Amino acid sequence: MIGFCGVVSAQSPNGSALLAARSDLQSPQVAETSRDASDGSIITRKDARTITLRIPAPRGLIVDREGRAFAQNRVAYQVGLQFRQFEDADRDFVVDWARTRLESLEGLVRNVYELTDDELYSHYRHRRWLPLLVSSEMSEDEAQKLEPKLTSGLSLNPLYQRYYPEGDSAAHVIGYSGSKGKLPTGPINFNEPLWEESEGRAGFEKLFNDELTGIAGRKKLLFDENGNKLLEEEVKRPRAGGTLVTTLDMKWQLIAEKTLREGCRRGAFVVVDVITGEVLVLASRPSFDLNLFIPGISTEEYQKLTEDPSQPMFARSFQSGYPPASSFKPIVALAALNNGVVTETSTVYCPASIRIGRVTFNNWTTTPEGSINVKRALTRSCNTWFYQVGIDSGAPAFLSLARRLGMGEKTGLPLIGETPGLVPNDDYYRKYHGRKILDGDTANMSIGQGALLASPLQVAQAMAGIANGGALPKLQLVRQIQDPRGRVTKAPVPERKRWLGVDEKHVEVVREGMYDVVNAGGGTGRSAGLSYTSICGKTGTAQWGPQSKNQRLAWFAGFLSYENPRYAYAVLYEGRPNERVSGGRMAAPMVRKFFEAVEDDIKESIAPPMKALLVVDESELGDDGEGKLKAEPVVAQPVDPLETVLPEELPIERLESVRPEDEPRAMRAIPVSEDDLPQEGGEP
Repeated sequence: MIGFCGVVSAQSPNGSALLAARSDLQSPQVAETSRDASDGSIITRKDARTITLRIPAPRGLIVDREGRAFAQNRVAYQVGLQFRQFEDADRDFVVDWARTRLESLEGLVRNVYELTDDELYSHYRHRRWLPLLVSSEMSEDEAQKLEPKLTSGLSLNPLYQRYYPEGDSAAHVIGYSGSKGKLPTGPINFNEPLWEESEGRAGFEKLFNDELTGIAGRKKLLFDENGNKLLEEEVKRPRAGGTLVTTLDMKWQLIAEKTLREGCRRGAFVVVDVITGEVLVLASRPSFDLNLFIPGISTEEYQKLTEDPSQPMFARSFQSGYPPASSFKPIVALAALNNGVVTETSTVYCPASIRIGRVTFNNWTTTPEGSINVKRALTRSCNTWFYQVGIDSGAPAFLSLARRLGMGEKTGLPLIGETPGLVPNDDYYRKYHGRKILDGDTANMSIGQGALLASPLQVAQAMAGIANGGALPKLQLVRQIQDPRGRVTKAPVPERKRWLGVDEKHVEVVREGMYDVVNAGGGTGRSAGLSYTSICGKTGTAQWGPQSKNQRLAWFAGFLSYENPRYAYAVLYEGRPNERVSGGRMAAPMVRKFFEAVEDDIKESIAPPMKALLVVDESELGDDGEGKLKAEPVVAQPVDPLETVLPEELPIERLESVRPEDEPRAMRAIPVSEDDLPQEGGEP
C-alpha cells in the first residue's frame, strides 16, 4: 500500500539535533514487533505501510545589492502528537491517550491548537503513522528548552520557515509569503508534503514566486504490520529556490527609514542612481513587520493593520499620488527656457499676488520679489514668477516635458499597486470639468498644484532626468537573479528610457537655480546643506486632501553633487490636519540627516577619476633609462553609460545581459553566505 508519512530529522543549522520522539508507552494496548520486513505472511498486515513524502524546498533569498538578506529561511519546530499502534483500541481510549499528552503541554507551549475528539480519532484511524501537528511554530531556542520536558508520544518536528531579519524594512517592496493550504486529512495520499508549503502573497515574494520557489525533495518510509518504522530513506534532496538580488542598499534603506521615524509620522524617502537608474532607497512610513505574516497572521492582527488610520500597509513612496508642489517648478523653468519664453538673464516682475480672471493668486510671501530671473525664481520659489511664465509657456509645453520626465505613467518597476500619477490634458478637463484647460488651471499647475499628481518615486525619477541632463534613465529595482549555485541567470543593464529633447545649456541653468536653493542667500532649502559636498534641491509645500482637513505636504527633491550629479532623491513629509508645514523646515533637514550619515559612501562614489598614467615607449629611452621624448598622457574618452551596446536584432528592453559570441565572459554574481551554497553532490 502506497501512502505518505515520516518526520524529518530535527537537525538544526548549526548541526545540533533535537530528539524527535520519546520511548513507547508501556501499555498492553501497544502492539509488539513480531517479524522482520522480509518475512512472509498469509494474513493482512493492516498497519504495514510503504509511504512516500514530499519535502518542501526552502524559498530562495531576497537580498540587497551587497548580498545582505531581506528575506531568508530558518529552521522552526512544531510539536507533534505521535500515536502508537494500539491493538483493538476503542475510540475513547485513543482520545483519552491523546488528551493526556495535550494537557501536558499547558504552560509549556505558547499556542496549542484546539482539536475535537473526532479530529483526534480520525487522525489515528487514517494517519497514525504521521505526527499530528498540534502547536504553532517555535524557534530553535524555544525548541531546545522544550524538548527535555516533552512526555512520550510528543515529538518536535522541524520545518523551513520564512524569516525577515529586518522586520519592517522595505516591507512594501519585499512583500511576504503564506501557506498554500492546510495539510491533508483523511487517508494518506502519495507524495503529500511533510509540512505546509508556502507561496508569495505580496511584493517581490509574489512577483518572483517562480524564481524563489525551489524543487521539492522526496522521502520514503517503510513500516511493518505493527507500525514500527523499518526504513527511512531520503530519495531526493530538496533544492532551494534562486536568489533575487535587488538594487536596494540595505544600509541606506535602514538609515532612510530611521530618518523618517525621527522626522515625521507619515512620509516617504526615495534615492535613485542618476547614471544607472538603480533605486537604492524606497522607504515608506509607517511600515509593518513582515514576520507578522509568518506562518500566518491572525484575523485580529490583520484587522488591526488594515484599520489603522495611518495605513501602514500602504506604500507612500510609490502607491500614493500627491500634488508635487514646488518640486515641479524646475520642470516649468526648463520648459520655459527650452521654448525661449525666458532666457538665463531675462527678468520678470513678481508682485506679492496677481489676478487671473476673477481669482487672486498669491505668492507664499506677502512681500513683492521685484524683477527676478529664472535662477532667482527657483531660489526663492516665487509663485508669481511661475504663474506668469507658466501661462506664457502654455500648459502643453511644461506638461509634455513632465511626461518625458516620467510623470503621468508607471515607472515600469516590479511593484504591486504603483500609481501612474496624473498629468492632465484638455481631454481630462473636458471629461471631469466640462471645459478645456484655462489660465487659472495653468497657473495652478505651474506651481505643482491643481490636477497634477505624482508619487515620491516619480518625483525622484524626474530629478534623475534633470541631473542626467539629456536622457531619462530607465529605473531598475532588480540587479540580478541567481540560481541556487550562485550563477547569474538574469541581470538588467543600464538603459535610456527616453531622450528629454532639451538643450543642455538650459538644463545647466536649472541646475544652477537648484544649487542656489540650498547654497545661496534667501534660498528656501538651506537646511539641506551638506558639510562634504554640494547638493541641489527644490522645496515644496502643497495643499492636500479635503479643504475641511486643512492638511499640507512638505517636499524636498533634487540631486547631488552639483559638479558630478550621481544621486537623485525625493523626500515627502505628510502633515497632520491644521499643521503648519514647509519643505524647508520639515523635508530638507531629513535630506541633510540622511546624506550626512552616508558621507563615506557618497564621497567614494562621486570622487573624480584618478589621473591617467603616463605611457612611454621603451624604445625611446636612452641607455640610462631617461626618456628622450616627452610622454603623452592617456586620456579616457567619455562614455554615455546609458548607451548599451547590444546585438541589433535583440530588443534592448529584455532582462538578460548579452555579449557578442566572440567576447564570452562569466557574469559576476553577488556573493552569498556559504550556508546557502550547494553541498557536495550539487544540491543545496
